[in-house]
Amino acid sequence: MGSRVEIREKVQKHNTVGVIIAISGLILFISSCLRHELFNSSGDLAFFDQGVYLISHSKPPISSVLGFHVLSDHAAWILYFFAFLYKIYPSVYWLFAVQSAALALGALPTYFLALQAGLKESQAVAMVAVYLLYPVVYNSNLCDFHPDTIAVPALLTAVLAARSRKIVWFCVSILLVLGCKAVLSLTVVAMGVWLLFFEKRRLFGAIAIISGIAWFLIANKIIIPFFGSESALIQRHFYRYSYLGKSFPEMVQIFLSQPSIIFTNVFSSINLEYLFFLLAPVIWGLRLHYTIPLIGAIPCVAMNLLADHPSQKNLVLHYSLPAIPFLMLAVIATLATGRAWLQRKQPILLWSLVAFLILGKFGFFASKYISYLDTWQATKQAIALIKTKESVLTTDIITPHLTHRELISFKYNNSQQLDELTNFHYVLLNVRHPGWAASSEDYQNLVNQLKNQSKFDLKYQRDDVYLFVNR
Repeated sequence: MGSRVEIREKVQKHNTVGVIIAISGLILFISSCLRHELFNSSGDLAFFDQGVYLISHSKPPISSVLGFHVLSDHAAWILYFFAFLYKIYPSVYWLFAVQSAALALGALPTYFLALQAGLKESQAVAMVAVYLLYPVVYNSNLCDFHPDTIAVPALLTAVLAARSRKIVWFCVSILLVLGCKAVLSLTVVAMGVWLLFFEKRRLFGAIAIISGIAWFLIANKIIIPFFGSESALIQRHFYRYSYLGKSFPEMVQIFLSQPSIIFTNVFSSINLEYLFFLLAPVIWGLRLHYTIPLIGAIPCVAMNLLADHPSQKNLVLHYSLPAIPFLMLAVIATLATGRAWLQRKQPILLWSLVAFLILGKFGFFASKYISYLDTWQATKQAIALIKTKESVLTTDIITPHLTHRELISFKYNNSQQLDELTNFHYVLLNVRHPGWAASSEDYQNLVNQLKNQSKFDLKYQRDDVYLFVNR
């Protein structure tokens, strides 16, 4: 009789965690959908959506948004599995659904890792909240779509599998991480070092190290060069590290001959600010002696610190995602020894909630995300008039709403000849809100020129939104 009661209690506890995860996933999904509907999505979402759409239609997934094959971006072969969902019904909301589910589900292995480490049930549930309220989780969900989000629960599951000595689950999890983004192979290698030398999981550590190194070389030396042009190679990201040069040899030379430059950049005020905000939500649970799991976060954090591009030095974007699993593991380790500054569930929840309220970007829905409301209805009506899958020239904020076609572009400059525009069947412009690719003045000049061209008919005009159709 007693065992039945215990089983019932365990089921109820797991159900509570399941409900929390389900509600969190729904909130994440609604948030990303609402942001998209308010015309705040941009090129990254358009790239992935168009690529998956083309795969689902058995066409070469060469995105006209960036101009190269989806595999030449980050060798993210996991995108091919999304094509099965698009075959059911082609919709960008599949990407939002999977991303939201993945981020929310990261709480599940976090919960089991906490229990496995010997935490009380209340503390394990608190860790679920710590994970879900960690600002990068919510903020990353608002950054269009990125396969990196799937790697977060996969990394946590890999650690859970390694500690449970489940070799198959571990290998599947590692494979999933590597399929999300080539650079995550460095995170896998770092995790392998931690497992090998500190967790005493030699086989698991060796698998992670070998597979991580192998995939990094395969992706960057074979897959990306094969599927992409020079513009798709890893060098295209070097602008984020401009002070280090424009090639690997240059970088090595600067590292060896001018170490002071690296030192100055790494120990800058913006980096200290980044580290403060990265650690603040969980600082109560970090003690130096128990931060060994953070070895796995070194590649991610190091790349962000070395970069001189501001996008990698905040919690608004997705660049800190790979660090989350290891931050959670470090907090769990500290809690398990009773050394955390906060031990009880309520104070932990309060700290996490305050951190989320301060650093979470939900406030964008009352400011930044409603900037385009004055032309929202006109833009939706114009989009509804685009009935076919023929080519479109539009603005960057409208592009993600029309990517289910082979040719779409938001790249326009005023030096383009009008003859080049005849490549497009539709030209849809929001002159009032032009986005970043061109100015309102540029688009207004284009509108005036198209009005005087016999090849284009003005199909729709309202609130500075114009739709032209090529005859």
